[in-house]
Amino acid sequence: MKGYVIANIEVIDAEGYEAYRSQTAGVIAQYGGRFLVRGGEVEVREGQPGIARFVVIEFPDMDAARAFYGSPEYQAILPHRTANSNGSLFLVEGA
Repeated sequence: MKGYVIANIEVIDAEGYEAYRSQTAGVIAQYGGRFLVRGGEVEVREGQPGIARFVVIEFPDMDAARAFYGSPEYQAILPHRTANSNGSLFLVEGA
């Protein structure tokens, strides 16, 4: 079963966030992942989800998603995201 990283991020410092954003694609690819959704316009039809910058990354399975998130490469750039944004991030198993 596929593994997904799903994030809802509100960038509070675009310049500082760039140090994170510019490095994520390479790390994601190392673990077999690919972006399905990366930002872009969100059109809410029901509810109040509070979506800012929505991201969905697909991995071959949950083990790969976990390996990506826990990797030294990702952990090294993660502070650039947490210092320059607010949000939530989830690992989700799916079809």
